[in-house]
Amino acid sequence: MASVFTSSIGKKLLMSLAGFFLVIFLLLHMSINLLLIISDDTMVYNRAAHFMSTNVLIKIFEVVLFGGFFLHIVYALILQVQNWLSRPKAYRRNNHSQESFFSKYMIHTAAIIFIFLIIHMMDFYFKARFGRAPEIAYNGMQIHDFATEVTDKFHILGFVIFYIASFIFLGFHLVHGFHSFFKTIGVGNRKTSGFLEVLAVIYAIIIVGGFSAIPLFIYF
Repeated sequence: MASVFTSSIGKKLLMSLAGFFLVIFLLLHMSINLLLIISDDTMVYNRAAHFMSTNVLIKIFEVVLFGGFFLHIVYALILQVQNWLSRPKAYRRNNHSQESFFSKYMIHTAAIIFIFLIIHMMDFYFKARFGRAPEIAYNGMQIHDFATEVTDKFHILGFVIFYIASFIFLGFHLVHGFHSFFKTIGVGNRKTSGFLEVLAVIYAIIIVGGFSAIPLFIYF
């Protein structure tokens, strides 16, 4: 059991499982965010956001989510450092071209995504938790008016560009990560490799397109 946490294969498996958990979360998060442009009533989005922030099961899921983020980042860093230390510079130069475009820049895209995540959480998550988010009356109580806050943000061109650029980098990260997950659990082989690569690209396009459509729609 201990080898799962210490061996290279075990670390890759845990990182992949945590990453796949985050892949599922992205679909849920995107679906809720799309309510901003699907419905003319902003309270539809606010009610969904309120439910997500107050429901007990969602709160438990939130803890698991942060655990998934933590595991994915920690094991990714450990594996990357071990990879750097285990390969001489000459070996890296000679074989660098054999790596896929997406795998070459995984650590770089991850760093950009991490910066975006910190800014995103400061803008929304921490404001909600510490009571600095705008509020609106609903059924006799005050709930966070995230719809207005998000809309205001997406009327700032610089923020829109940064937001979309971050998701494009996330898309590159997802293409390699999605395919690597199936390879790590033993599903990826010569027969399925092509299909999984296409599936990874389709998923990345859906995520990047879905999240990017929101600021573009609101801004224009």
